[in-house]
Amino acid sequence: MKNLKIIFMGTPEFAVGCLKEIIKNNLDVVAVVTTPDRPAGRGRKLKASAVKEYALKHQIDVLQPIDLKEEAFIQSLAAYNADLFVVVAFRLLPKVIWAMPSLGTFNLHASLLPKYRGAAPINWAIINGEKETGVTTFLLDEKIDTGALLFSETVSITNSETAGTLHDKLLSKGKQLVLKTIKHLSDDNVKPQPQEHREDMTYAPKLTPSNTRIDWNKTGKEIELFIRGLSPYPTAWTELEEDNERKKIKIYFARFEKEIHQNKIGKIYFTKNQLKIAVTDGYINILEMQMPGRKRMAIQDICNGYKFSLNSQVC
Repeated sequence: MKNLKIIFMGTPEFAVGCLKEIIKNNLDVVAVVTTPDRPAGRGRKLKASAVKEYALKHQIDVLQPIDLKEEAFIQSLAAYNADLFVVVAFRLLPKVIWAMPSLGTFNLHASLLPKYRGAAPINWAIINGEKETGVTTFLLDEKIDTGALLFSETVSITNSETAGTLHDKLLSKGKQLVLKTIKHLSDDNVKPQPQEHREDMTYAPKLTPSNTRIDWNKTGKEIELFIRGLSPYPTAWTELEEDNERKKIKIYFARFEKEIHQNKIGKIYFTKNQLKIAVTDGYINILEMQMPGRKRMAIQDICNGYKFSLNSQVC
């Protein structure tokens, strides 16, 4: 296994965790492929991906193609003569790339495939109230997350799980699963299993401003899961309406309190250290929130420093 030449493909911190584990085990990563630098922050300065930053610190060649089908990129990739491509949180690859290495190309996906195929499996598993999820390695093919399965590990989802805590649990399992998959592929000791069509197959679409907005007409439990499933990133949001003005706010953590009431949905009730929002079957007790132009804060600090209007509501 140590004589393998590996090319690693990925972008975010989740991918870095797996890359670190591969390097820690003295495997030969001859290059990484990641996204081009992109403008970020208020100054819109170019920022490298987390994978690029880590690779440069370890003197690993970095390729940043704009077009994955560009001939010059394909030739550069082929010149490394890698035995295996490892993909973690990257883009859909064309066949000319994933079919290139002799041992194939495998991907680590943060769900138990075929459940939660798509861009945001960690978030949607929590939002949909799943009790467990996991990580899966599979061989790439022409479609997204449909290739033959290699290995998987299951992870439980607790009643207080956020996308952030689940991310860390899945990374811990995932980086070990990547190593296991590399070893078994190099030893020719794994039989890929085609994915079967199942009734519980689900999709995890990309998160956007429109599908991360809170719908206050849903049940309190659904809203609590929605908030936890988007915390800390990209974060569930809503608009605070008071005195004929609307302000966008982000909600990081909240608890549902079941209660029968006749109050208007979305109406805010507050004290010096508490803020609750009326929903169909109770109240959402906000614990952490971000006001416009402010940082994320505990609700006690916000209530102490911000004067809510008596007619405040969310919408």
